[in-house]
Amino acid sequence: MALVLALLLCFSTQSSVLVSGVISPPDAALTPRANARHLPDIIIIGVRKAGTRALIQMLRLHTSIAAAQNEVHFFDWDSHYERGLDWYVDQMPEAQPGRLTVEKTPAYFTSRDVPQRIRLAKPDARLLLIVREPTERLLSDYTQVYHNRLEKRKRPQPLETLLLRNGELNLDYKPLNRSLYHTHMQRWLQAFPISSFHLVDGDALVREPLAEMQKVEAFLKLQPQISQNNFYFNQTRGFFCLRDGRQQQRCLHSSKGRKHPQVSPHILSKLQHFFHEPNRRFFELVGRTFDWK
Repeated sequence: MALVLALLLCFSTQSSVLVSGVISPPDAALTPRANARHLPDIIIIGVRKAGTRALIQMLRLHTSIAAAQNEVHFFDWDSHYERGLDWYVDQMPEAQPGRLTVEKTPAYFTSRDVPQRIRLAKPDARLLLIVREPTERLLSDYTQVYHNRLEKRKRPQPLETLLLRNGELNLDYKPLNRSLYHTHMQRWLQAFPISSFHLVDGDALVREPLAEMQKVEAFLKLQPQISQNNFYFNQTRGFFCLRDGRQQQRCLHSSKGRKHPQVSPHILSKLQHFFHEPNRRFFELVGRTFDWK
């Protein structure tokens, strides 16, 4: 009997316990697990040129968020998708237990196969969609291509040449198609319930970033943490920049917020009139309206 008690005492003072033939540490539930990569909990699915970069940078301010560094393009590029989920997980950041992982690829929103692919891989994903007034988004889209051509020493094409065909709007022009939000949202709602989405107002994010990010925190069920101290207005850039918890400041790249090339009032009026009905249909799909006048 004394021998049995001695053996029990010996085992109780060691750093591991033998249970069913498996050695495990005592209080295993209290032992922190190592950082690990996993499928993203949150995916910013778009929209291109609506503020996806600003959104993910602002999410990084929260200590419960771990963000992928680059656009992964897993679900929209077949060459990446064919590499499988293990490859996708390898593109994610290592995260401590309890932290949420996020990636953004704006092209997801308008890519036909993406909703079902994400549904198969991560049916409980929380999806962030950031939208802007469609005409402004289109002009930002055109502006990016315009400057890309200048940097490559190529002659940029006038917007009118790309946007109009025989005096009517060219529906095959990709920046125009990307602003037809309802056509793409219909496809997403065939794969996910509306409760899986949170829509961020990209125009409001520029004007009042804190208010929009508080809504994002609430949707993601995060402890409120982002505050007014995280934002300061940069007079030179003309928009808000960020300040993290260590008081380090950063602004978005200089390519963000570029001034749009001059567009004729006739073209602007034509676009705004054209988007009236698509916008109405989008509002019906998502159950909310935006101040797009």
